[in-house]
Amino acid sequence: MKKIVAILLSLCMILALCACGGAKKEEPAAAPAAENETGALNGDIVVLYTNDTHCGVGEGVTFEGLSAVKKALEAVGKTVLLVDNGDAVQGDTIGTLSKGEYIIDIMNEVGYAVATPGNHEFDYGMDQFKALTERANFPYVSANFVDAEGNPVLDAYTILEVNGVKLAFVGVSTPKTLTTSTPTYFMDADGNYIYNFCQDESGEKLYAAVQTAVDAARAEGADLVVALAHLGIEADCAPWMSTDLITHTTGIDAVLDGHSHSVIEGELVKNAEGKDVVLSSTGTKLANIGCLTIAADGSVKTTLINNDSTRAVVADINAQFEELVNTVVAHTDVDLCTIDPATGERMVRSNETNLGDLCADAYRAMSGADVAIVNGGGIRADIPAGDITYGQIIKVHPFGNEMCMIEITGAELLDVLEMSVCKLPGEFGGWLQVSGMSFTVDMSVESTVTFDENKMFTGVEGERRVRDVMIGDEPLDPERTYTLASHNYKLKSSGDGYSMFADNTLLLDSVMIDNQVLINYIVDNLGGVVGEDYADPYGQGRITIING
Repeated sequence: MKKIVAILLSLCMILALCACGGAKKEEPAAAPAAENETGALNGDIVVLYTNDTHCGVGEGVTFEGLSAVKKALEAVGKTVLLVDNGDAVQGDTIGTLSKGEYIIDIMNEVGYAVATPGNHEFDYGMDQFKALTERANFPYVSANFVDAEGNPVLDAYTILEVNGVKLAFVGVSTPKTLTTSTPTYFMDADGNYIYNFCQDESGEKLYAAVQTAVDAARAEGADLVVALAHLGIEADCAPWMSTDLITHTTGIDAVLDGHSHSVIEGELVKNAEGKDVVLSSTGTKLANIGCLTIAADGSVKTTLINNDSTRAVVADINAQFEELVNTVVAHTDVDLCTIDPATGERMVRSNETNLGDLCADAYRAMSGADVAIVNGGGIRADIPAGDITYGQIIKVHPFGNEMCMIEITGAELLDVLEMSVCKLPGEFGGWLQVSGMSFTVDMSVESTVTFDENKMFTGVEGERRVRDVMIGDEPLDPERTYTLASHNYKLKSSGDGYSMFADNTLLLDSVMIDNQVLINYIVDNLGGVVGEDYADPYGQGRITIING
């Protein structure tokens, strides 16, 4: 009965939205472009969209809730297309243990029509990415994912004909993929890039690739063009933000976005010709699903839906690993944090945290290294006080990285730390949680870290923010060689742009998966209990930030 009621509520809500063109707010719709001839429309077309679901199959609206909404609309004669804007296959146990395959199976079951890859679609390697696209019953599209010769790896767009209207979906993947996934996945055995995402400092390569795809879709007869983008609106994404794309292109009617986990119900952004383009994004983990409606006059509007529904569709898959997920592996007497308990804001990518200390300590203890680092972007979830399950550990470290150790000079280590703090006061996935060392960051000094066009580290060309570096109880010696532990993403694959490790001597090569590193440290070194040494959510004072 609850399921029937939930579906009926979904149906009533969606029908109400469709009746008003799909907008909750009194906002003007984006007028159809002059070249759009949409007279063949004989009823609303509905495009449901998701982004950054990150394996959250049972969270938010849930996949089963999404399926219920889709079926409810179809039951009353609406034509429904379901699309995804990337980062679906990674982010939780169900993705990690199946390398994304369970998520593709669920997307097939729900009935996706088309998707674009986000940066995390590549987290299981290029071979597995290709396997996932083959497993999918729907096409992946990307206008700017190309090989070394500039040839597209995927189709740039697909055109679906609905109610006599040709609707083009153009895929756009973030150029940040090279550094926010694993850089070596896009290289050959000699370290040369054999794939790229049309990245450059100006953004012009991206804009040109997308414009070419839009023009080709229009030439093929597309009446409307929707960009399925995984770009985001964070300043760190410039010049590749979705808003940048809109202002530098023409011919796009709507941009459905992802990557920055932003919640955008429907904003109007002027394109290069001054015409309105609808921009929308649903957040993350199915907190919302998006609903774009195309009315009979060709106008488009978007809204976001947040609705409880039943969870039966994915119950069988959840049951396959529920016992493993719920196995207790340790205990913590204290809350272990990625989120600032005082503000509710994420801090693991810009400040020291107790969970960051714990993860870095695990790498140092398990490897025997002098020092250890863990990127804040690889520490993904809090652990509340109480029993710790295997599933919680995987949520902290969902990427399946493996422990490595290298030799590094003190001078190189200074560059590593300077790179870590280069984005302060903003967030950086490459911000480092550290073990075996401490240092001060002087925020009165502007960062002088330099990068190449692929956002890879090239050097430090001025005054440094980092000072007073201590290795254990001794000042860092630039001439001395230390041992440094982390994981393969950082030390072997130039993750987050840390290119300085490429020539360092490798002492341990992918010897233990990251979640096992953390479990073993807690069990073997801490006696199975995380205690008062890690009580302070802001860590043990290893990183001191001063405003100068």
